[in-house]
Amino acid sequence: MRITICDDEREVRDMVAEKVRRLYPEAEVFLCKDGGDLLASQTEPDILLLDIQMPEMDGFEAAKKLRERNRRVKLIFLTALEEYVFRAFDVGAFHYLVKPVSDEKFQEVLLSAVSQYWEEQKEDAGQKRESVEERYLLVMSGGVHVRIRLEEIVYAEVYNRKIILHKLDESIEYYGRLSELERQAGEDFFRSHRAYLVNFRYVEKYDASTIWLEKGQALMAKQNYQEFVKKFLKYNSKGGGGARIR
Repeated sequence: MRITICDDEREVRDMVAEKVRRLYPEAEVFLCKDGGDLLASQTEPDILLLDIQMPEMDGFEAAKKLRERNRRVKLIFLTALEEYVFRAFDVGAFHYLVKPVSDEKFQEVLLSAVSQYWEEQKEDAGQKRESVEERYLLVMSGGVHVRIRLEEIVYAEVYNRKIILHKLDESIEYYGRLSELERQAGEDFFRSHRAYLVNFRYVEKYDASTIWLEKGQALMAKQNYQEFVKKFLKYNSKGGGGARIR
């Protein structure tokens, strides 16, 4: 856990750092003398204790610029100016402490920020484990039980009461319901049409009527197009990949 203290007064920086180290001796503590020093640092803070009145660049401007690259930092303003409290919400401040701050209040706020930080770390770790776990689909095809990795399915379509699973190297047919496959497949897949379920992983380009995949094409129902775009952009924002929009 990295905790950064940014204040133009050295005495204040040292005093706050001493309090932080006393409460969290395992934390990495970094000191910055002003907003420019903060933004130039190669170390991104998990928790930031930031003064407002500083030369050249005030705390609000520094916080705004930092937010552009670090949306998750727990930002605690530590200032003598009570009148700026409402501006703190504009940069997503976690809390606003007015100097002088009692040790009890300081400990309470920092504990709350640290607790939220560790909760987010646990959630991230859980999501990472879930993302790397391989999920499989077991189907009966031609009298044989076939185990298929879901991530290998490019798209699925319904044809003559059968579901056809299209992979890059082969296609597998079985009797089933596309709605059940959709439920099992999860959020990386999208039901673009009543007869098609596509894997975002393999989307190359799309328009309001068609989705082009690494192998084959799927139909797009007009009423599903906006929802498809929204979910596909969300998938991409998580590092899922990109597509060329026709």
